[in-house]
Order: sequence, then structure tokens, then C-alpha cells
Amino acid sequence: MRVKIEENKIEIGTKVEAEGIYSRKVTPFGNGAKIDFVKRYLGREVIVVVLKK
Repeated sequence: MRVKIEENKIEIGTKVEAEGIYSRKVTPFGNGAKIDFVKRYLGREVIVVVLKK
């Protein structure tokens, strides 16, 4: 899978079927960070897009 990002546009290079778009807060976890997400997506491939403030 190829992801191309230009200014305000995100292009995914292969045909992708998405189940939804979710908004989550990144929270501290030890020396890093994490995103809490629903258990049913364990083991699935995801793309995380970080938004500008």
C-alpha cells in the first residue's frame, strides 16, 4: 500500500475499502504515546493521520 500526502490531500495508491473514520486523542503512555481504540479492530491494518493544530 502506498500513501501519498500533498498539502491538503491524502492519496492511497491501492483500492481500499474503509469501515469508518474515527477521531481519537493521543495520550501519554510511558515514554511514548498511544491511541485508545475499540477491541474489534485488533490485528487490523490502520492508517493514522496526524492533523495540524
